[in-house]
Amino acid sequence: MTGTPADGAPDVNPNALVPNIMANHAERPEKLSGLNFKRWKQRMLFYLTTLNLARFLIETAPVIVEGQADAQSVNAVDAWKHSEFLCRNYVLNGLTDALYNVYCKVATAKELWESLERKYKTEDVGTKKHVVAKFLEYKMVDSKSFMSQVQDLHVIIHDKNAEGMDLNESFQVASMVETLPPGLIDFKNYLKHKRKEMFVEELVVRLRIEEDNQMALKKGSEVESSKVNMVEAG
Repeated sequence: MTGTPADGAPDVNPNALVPNIMANHAERPEKLSGLNFKRWKQRMLFYLTTLNLARFLIETAPVIVEGQADAQSVNAVDAWKHSEFLCRNYVLNGLTDALYNVYCKVATAKELWESLERKYKTEDVGTKKHVVAKFLEYKMVDSKSFMSQVQDLHVIIHDKNAEGMDLNESFQVASMVETLPPGLIDFKNYLKHKRKEMFVEELVVRLRIEEDNQMALKKGSEVESSKVNMVEAG
């Protein structure tokens, strides 16, 4: 078996069998600075998968039993070391310089991946608390378009679902109704007393129609006011 130099690069047998890796660098994720680890982790995992290297994040080095070594097993171990070295350095190159300096001495890709997860797993807890707070505190206002605010709420609900806190359809509809602004109090009461269960898409359509109706009424009122002013001036 071959040794490992001090710089961490494996002493690879040039005749070793190396897996065929099709590089797709267009999928390379942005460098991790310490924020949005969960998103970076998913993108890095996909990137390594396209390179056929993701398995080295969970595998440990194969061991040759003493006295049973042959050319084929030695070549297989050398090939594993080579691919594991690539995986480890792809992950390291996905870190900013500051983080690279911290983690560059970690021996294997598996240990590196586990170290990053231990360091940043608390971020997930903070993210969930932040998303829940945004959801509970969100209220629509009359000064902005209803539909733009519905879209904002959709984003918050999507973020909740992405964090593993799925909301069923009925709860989403009820929560959206509760956030409607004071100017829609009559419409809000109508929706709350509606017996037929609604889906989110249906509620969005109704809100769009209600917004169009209010805009039409406002425009009509402005036209009538303009006519009255013209008559009084005459």
